[in-house]
Amino acid sequence: MKRLPEPPEDVVVNLLRLANTRIPDDIGWALEAAAGWETGEIARIQLGAVLENIKKAEHLGVPMCQDTGIPVFYVRGKFDSSIVSAIAAGVEKATRIIPLRPNTVDPITRENYGSNLGPGMPVIHFVPGDVPYTEITVLPKGAGSENMTRLAMLNPADGVEGIKKFVQGAVLDAGGRPCPPSVVGVGIGGTSDRCAAMAKEALLIPLDCDNPDPVLGKMEEELFSALNSSGLGPMGLGGSSTVLGVRIKKEACHTASLPVAVNIGCWATRRASARIWDDGVEYSQGAVF
Repeated sequence: MKRLPEPPEDVVVNLLRLANTRIPDDIGWALEAAAGWETGEIARIQLGAVLENIKKAEHLGVPMCQDTGIPVFYVRGKFDSSIVSAIAAGVEKATRIIPLRPNTVDPITRENYGSNLGPGMPVIHFVPGDVPYTEITVLPKGAGSENMTRLAMLNPADGVEGIKKFVQGAVLDAGGRPCPPSVVGVGIGGTSDRCAAMAKEALLIPLDCDNPDPVLGKMEEELFSALNSSGLGPMGLGGSSTVLGVRIKKEACHTASLPVAVNIGCWATRRASARIWDDGVEYSQGAVF
C-alpha cells in the first residue's frame, strides 16, 4: 500500500527506523526455524534471547541492536544529483530522532563526527535499472560483522572446491564475533572491488528466494549444510545454527583471476527499501534489485 508523498529526506528517516527496529520477515522465519531444530540448551537459550529482543524492539520502536551500523544505500531508477544531499540529511536527522548511535569517526584521529556523516559518508551505490520510480534501499552494517569481511584472489585452478574452502574458512575463523547465526554473502568474479561489493549486495537477497543460477544454488545449499554441521552455533557457543543462509552473486572475471569475497551479516541482517512514485511511497523489507 502506498503512503502519501514524502520528501526523500523523510523517506530515508523512515527507512532507517524500519530497518533498525523490525527484522525482515525472511530473517525472522529463519531464526524461528533455527530455534525449532536446535537441540543444545545453550544454543536454544541464545536464540530465545534473540527472538525476545526482536519482539521488544518492534513493540517499543527502538533499535534491536546497540550497534546501529553504518548505513549503506543503493539507489536506482529516477533521480538527480539532489538525492545525495537528501540521503545525507535523512541520515543526520535519523541519528538525532530515532536515535541511532553515531558511528562514523576519522580513521586516524578517531574523532567522532556525531552524525553518521563525514568524508565519504553516507555510502551510496547507484544501481542500473530502468524503472518508473526512485528506489532507495538501505543496509545498516555493524562493525562486528563488517570487520569479518574477507577477500581472496584465488588461482583459477582452485575451482569450486577452493571457493567453498575459502568461504567456510572465513566464516569459521570469524567465530562468534559477527554474532551468529549469520547470513553469509559471497561474491565471485569481477575485479577485487566488484567482488567485495557483490558479497555485500548478496545480503540484500531474501533467504526465501531461490538463486536463479542452479550452480550457485547448489553451492549455497552445500555451504549452508557444511557450516551448520561445523558446531560453531549461535554466538559461537556451540550448536547447529551457525548460519541462517548463504547467498551468492557472480560476475565475469579475467581469465587469470578468481576473486572471491565474503561479507557476513549478523543475526540482525537489517535492510529496508522504499519505492518513491509520483503519487506516493511504498516501503518493504524484501530488498532485491
